[in-house]
Amino acid sequence: MASRNRQILLAQRPNGLPDQSTYSFVETEIPSLEPNEVLVKAQYLSVDPYMRGKMSDAKSYTAPFELNKPLQGGVVGTVIESKHTKFNPGDTVTGLLDWADYTAIDGNQIRKIDPNRAPITTALYVTGMPGLTAYFGLLNIGQPKEGETVVVSGAAGAVGMIVGQIAKIKGCRVVGIAGSDEKNAYLTEELGFDAAINYKTTDNIRKALKEACPNGIDVYFDNVGGEISDAVFSLLNFHARIALCGQIAHYNDTQIEMGPRFLGNFLKRSVLLKGFIVSDYADQYREGVSDLAKWLSEGKIKYKENIVEGLENAPDAFLGLFRGDNLGKQLVKIS
Repeated sequence: MASRNRQILLAQRPNGLPDQSTYSFVETEIPSLEPNEVLVKAQYLSVDPYMRGKMSDAKSYTAPFELNKPLQGGVVGTVIESKHTKFNPGDTVTGLLDWADYTAIDGNQIRKIDPNRAPITTALYVTGMPGLTAYFGLLNIGQPKEGETVVVSGAAGAVGMIVGQIAKIKGCRVVGIAGSDEKNAYLTEELGFDAAINYKTTDNIRKALKEACPNGIDVYFDNVGGEISDAVFSLLNFHARIALCGQIAHYNDTQIEMGPRFLGNFLKRSVLLKGFIVSDYADQYREGVSDLAKWLSEGKIKYKENIVEGLENAPDAFLGLFRGDNLGKQLVKIS
């Protein structure tokens, strides 16, 4: 075991897009354990768009990151030392841990995973937070029915590509929106999406959507917001459902952007719009993980990972989410 513990702290709250001044890098002593705590050595760290909101101190559904304290995210790691009866050295675990080599945490806040059942990174992806977000947002809010048309923005991201595949399992026509021809080829050729639109090269996103959705849009899974969602809203069918998952187009805005107002159209078409966070469905996690693991083992869900090497590169990996670097899940391998 190393003698020092590298950590990445939140140095200041960003105004707009974070940069290197947002973070500070320190080395500290490896933490000692209190009763019921476990020392976890990180193997993989997840970076996710929601973390941008936690860098701000604006009121939200969860507490913000604290200044001059380690950032936190989903981690898969190995137990090095344990003072908890449920864990032993060598166990593979996952939980919300520090951006650090080592984290001491109450054993009740992590869970053990079986590395022989599936690659350990899937605990941060298909059967973890992104997969559960896709599962509950689509099935509980979108309620897709066979033959309906489902549109997914941010379709080549960690959540979006799982949404599309679940919609195909449910017998839907699935149209994805992503930012490159490479990503869209993966969606259609590998994941079975019926159509995909490159919003960066399409001259008229509404026209492209209308051609891809000749029967209108029944379910919209919104990861993006902005002009893409404006175009989708104009093509919604009567009794359409919108699962509002993310608004990555606006996460770094420094002022509120005014745009078209669609509530009148939603009223006339009896559209359901519901925002959600995955913890809304915490009491159903077991069901979601079971279904996702089953579909994964059956080959009905495929996945793609973009892995960045080195803890020191975690901030840039996070910024890569806003540049569109990732195809699938953005992960950091701790070296």
